[in-house]
Amino acid sequence: MDDIARYVAERANQVKAAAPRLAVLSAEVKNRALLAMADALEAQADGIIAANAKDLDAGRAHGLSGALLDRLALNAERIGQMAQGLREVAALPDPVGEITGMTRRPGGFLVGRMRVPIGVIGIVYESRPNVTADAAALCIKSGNGVVLKGGSEAIHSNTAIARILDAAGRGAGLPEHCLALLESTDREAVSHMLRQEQAIDLVIPRGGEGLIRFVTLNSRIPVIKHDKGLCHTYVDQAADLDMALNIAFNAKVQRPGVCNAMETLLVHRAVADRFLPRLAARYRAAGVTVHACPESLRHMPGAVPVTDGNYDTEWLALELSVRVVDGYDQALEHIRHHGSQHTEVIVTGDYATAMRFVREVDAASVQVNASSRLHDGSVFGLGAEIGISTSRIHARGAMGLAELTCQKFVVLGDGQIRE
Repeated sequence: MDDIARYVAERANQVKAAAPRLAVLSAEVKNRALLAMADALEAQADGIIAANAKDLDAGRAHGLSGALLDRLALNAERIGQMAQGLREVAALPDPVGEITGMTRRPGGFLVGRMRVPIGVIGIVYESRPNVTADAAALCIKSGNGVVLKGGSEAIHSNTAIARILDAAGRGAGLPEHCLALLESTDREAVSHMLRQEQAIDLVIPRGGEGLIRFVTLNSRIPVIKHDKGLCHTYVDQAADLDMALNIAFNAKVQRPGVCNAMETLLVHRAVADRFLPRLAARYRAAGVTVHACPESLRHMPGAVPVTDGNYDTEWLALELSVRVVDGYDQALEHIRHHGSQHTEVIVTGDYATAMRFVREVDAASVQVNASSRLHDGSVFGLGAEIGISTSRIHARGAMGLAELTCQKFVVLGDGQIRE
């Protein structure tokens, strides 16, 4: 076994050994630890910023784009936001130990289900150092050990943050080694991590399409994908066009570089001539580039013709594709063919059409008369999220604390046996 493989296995097994102790900690101890970790981040902000400066210098030297450098950059305000995120997780209800569905069976015994930690969760992520704190907080609050592997571009920042969190957490009562960051820039570290099926119970990748694909194809461990968000908004013939205008603008412009931003707009032919010119004017003023179908081009001055592949593009920028459709059925077929099953929106005043959309569209979140940007754990009332799952397993859509647990059956009897 080479050095990097041995290092990854050792760290993963340390977390595995610590996980049972973490799983039975009280909410009070976990919350105290999270608050201590938040205080420590703020108290040691200067050290984090100094480490982050090394990453920024290296990123500039390697030609990272301005957008990636912005994701990487930390300052006092962003560190304060990280600390506040830890405090918000501490304030959330603890799902561990919750018993639901307790019913009495004909034999007289009771059977129900209890929420328990999954065990050890591996998080593979890119660019944003704040994920180190966010992921650690959610895993610890849900009673899971966590193995973190951030991108090499943030190695100094992630290492500084993880060491502060680990020391503060242990000082407040967390077991040693329940949190581990793989402090390696070796590309093979991720591959070795994905082979630790005896130590890690679940892997959650957070990043670009390439990272998601690599993890999914190479992991021996179950994976919850947080895949690309190729989200659509369909403006129906029965839509309130003022409402549709605001939704279509917000879904694209409010924060274009995230997975729940709209990437394709579908518009019913019956309202295209009244709706698209108004929207085009607002998009122009906001600097949005529109890739339009031939019908849309007639109504959207300044748009460029759509080309092959545009409808399958996650723009993550002030760009989008627009298509005029003949009606609901064509919109549905487009979504089925091009969508990523992340978030899909219909704007309509027709109840029957809205309910068809809710029933027939396959996505983690299906929304009526509401911006795709609303698909977020905090907005949905989860308090915080580890990401948005596009997998078809127990966790689909925004994932909060409950989704980082599983359930075991609990049986309470008084001597029952099976005849």
